[in-house]
Amino acid sequence: MSERHPIEVLVVDDERPTRILMERELPQSGCKVVAVPSGEEALEVLSRQEFDVVLLDLKMPGLGGVETLRRLRTSGVTAEVVVLTGHPDVDTAIEAMKLGAYDYLTKPFKLSEVEAVLRRAAEKRQLQEENTALRRIVGRRDTGSVILGESQAMRFLLEMVERVAGSSAPVLISGETGTGKGLIARTLHQASPRGDQPFLVINCSAFQDQLLESELFGHEKGAFTGAASAKAGLFEVAHRGTVFLDEVAEMSPAMQAKLLQVLDTGELRRVGGTKERRVDTRIFAATNKDLHEEVRAGRFREDLFFRLNVVSLAVPPLRDRKEDIPPLVEHFFRQFRLPGQQKKSVSPEVMRLLMQYAWPGNVRELANTIERLVLLAPGTIIVPEDLPSNIRPTLDLPSEEGDAPLPLAEVERISIIRALRYTEGKKAPAARLLRIDVKTLTHKIERYNIHI
Repeated sequence: MSERHPIEVLVVDDERPTRILMERELPQSGCKVVAVPSGEEALEVLSRQEFDVVLLDLKMPGLGGVETLRRLRTSGVTAEVVVLTGHPDVDTAIEAMKLGAYDYLTKPFKLSEVEAVLRRAAEKRQLQEENTALRRIVGRRDTGSVILGESQAMRFLLEMVERVAGSSAPVLISGETGTGKGLIARTLHQASPRGDQPFLVINCSAFQDQLLESELFGHEKGAFTGAASAKAGLFEVAHRGTVFLDEVAEMSPAMQAKLLQVLDTGELRRVGGTKERRVDTRIFAATNKDLHEEVRAGRFREDLFFRLNVVSLAVPPLRDRKEDIPPLVEHFFRQFRLPGQQKKSVSPEVMRLLMQYAWPGNVRELANTIERLVLLAPGTIIVPEDLPSNIRPTLDLPSEEGDAPLPLAEVERISIIRALRYTEGKKAPAARLLRIDVKTLTHKIERYNIHI
């Protein structure tokens, strides 16, 4: 039992000497103990406080151990239960096991036996909660599954990751879509003292308010339609680990307020519950929006921004670190190479085009491009004709010396149309591709009467 992370134990026994023994001895083994003399008091305490293990005597006046166990299970208590019984009550202990008790000990018992069972029960509870959360999270293949960077910008970022990893402070990771914010978050977690604890990810833009609240904070049985049983949220399951809130700027004001409360107090309340539950969870948050602008526009709480922005990491876009493109290309060719397939590489002209391209989709777009070339390019040397047309763009403009040049406005109009076609009409990535801001792009679309 770790002194750093004590096992929280509720002792339920009508015999005062047993309660005193547990309160005096178990803390020396790393337990935090609360003791009560009856099943009625146990249920009342469990309605307000969370425990890892309940050590429950089966033979008690009033509400007996078996009935206490039955009620705490129907009320949604997730603590493991270890029952205490005398030799004549073994049959009753077996009945308790059928109701979901983890184990039973017969009186008289050795304190070392109690400590060992409590440790195993607490470990089982933690593993079950982690597995429950992991089953709810849909894993996605991350094509940017390695951090490669020889550029000064990436070296600086990785130095910052190393410097802040040992802290428990919240970290705000900013950067455009596809730059690898999630990979930076995972690397930061793995380098931290919490690296052997859960790292759970949730995309805040993928859930409506009620579902997001349930995913983050959990819910009690019957809290809403479909809540057939109690469920721990990600903050509880990642206790002593890390929760990564992707697209945090998409949270509604109501959810922002609830997240702020957890950050301020370290406590949460499940949906439909009344009990405050303490959590020790580090928070990483990521966004591709300018949170300063979101705060000024009233869409993001200023106090929450300050709480999340204790440490700020900015992931640079690929166009600002083009010296990283060659090692990334080589890495993705190795990653996507098919079994038995000959090794592929790019010609110098292709590498020149890759280095010139703006990569509005960043590392993710580069990975998708190389995967396509691995699958579709016929030869082992990639030539310009193998590249997608957007990477080798050519304006269909007169090129002969005797041809009359087009007006600059027409060249600009053609460039905007092509950028919008490439981004399927999405203005933000099109603006990045054209190296202008969205407001300027919108003005020019209206000026040239462009419809995509």
